[in-house]
Amino acid sequence: MSGSNNPYNASFGGQMSASASFGAAPVASGGASPIKDTTTANFAKDVIEESRNQPVLVDFWAPWCGPCKQLTPVLEKVINEANGRVKLVKMNIDDHPSVAGQLGIQSIPAVIAFVDGRPADGFMGAVPESQVREFIDRLGGPAGGEGDPAAEIAAVLEEAAGLLAGGDINGAAELFGAVLQADPENAKALAGMAECMIAAGQSQRAREALTDLPETLANDAGIQAVVKKLDQIEEARKLGDPVALEQELAANPDNHEQRVKLAKIRNVEGKHDEAAEHLLTVMRRDRAFDDDGARRQLLEFFEVWGPKDPATIAARRKLSSILFS
Repeated sequence: MSGSNNPYNASFGGQMSASASFGAAPVASGGASPIKDTTTANFAKDVIEESRNQPVLVDFWAPWCGPCKQLTPVLEKVINEANGRVKLVKMNIDDHPSVAGQLGIQSIPAVIAFVDGRPADGFMGAVPESQVREFIDRLGGPAGGEGDPAAEIAAVLEEAAGLLAGGDINGAAELFGAVLQADPENAKALAGMAECMIAAGQSQRAREALTDLPETLANDAGIQAVVKKLDQIEEARKLGDPVALEQELAANPDNHEQRVKLAKIRNVEGKHDEAAEHLLTVMRRDRAFDDDGARRQLLEFFEVWGPKDPATIAARRKLSSILFS
């Protein structure tokens, strides 16, 4: 894709005229940051306690995982160049599966950032080095000063995400568009622009924008999450009237099929806590329903909401108490 023919350049009320200049050259960094392996027994010390001093990334991996072998050297390189701003702890889920299970991690590689003893952010998949750097800059602060293009782009993307979360769709779209003009294949900006389209009620346009992307972009975890969100929106439209579903559940609280339908509808309405609670209710009452389908559906919600969504964090804690009580 080229900047001049970028299909994401239009806003939702007219023509977008955003532009940006992101520095001249990246600032090199040196030094090293501790990297270690951990176990289930040492997890509290290595991660929970240490994250009260500085952010700690946990890399959940396995020896048989091909994408893990791609991501690990990238992670280690960036961590070693981060001048001690963050730490990296690696956990082999084949040898130590319980922590990953408690966090609802179903696919690897998965990287979860812990801050002040709690999961705060994360990503899945073998993402490019640039995205790993942006992720670490958000957690530990940018390595470079003025003129560092990666830091500037990361700051613009963070501001755009904040505008979108606050309901300023056009403002967010302009900033995502500015990044795309500078870096037409920036996965975070592409996913963010598609999210703006969804928020503007233009789901079909968002679907078209994410069709026929290069493989590296199509496989990006953030873009895949938006595609799954679009799938969930399309499915929810076919599930009926939520008021009628509420009435049916009031008459028969153990109608798990209807409760799962209502959870899917509440999810696309943005009522994440309510959606999660419906699925957790099914799990509490009948884990065998639909071959543990409520848990599998909840994990799909987590993938779309992202690891730092408050609803994800809260529901993961409740899920852990159900699974391991």
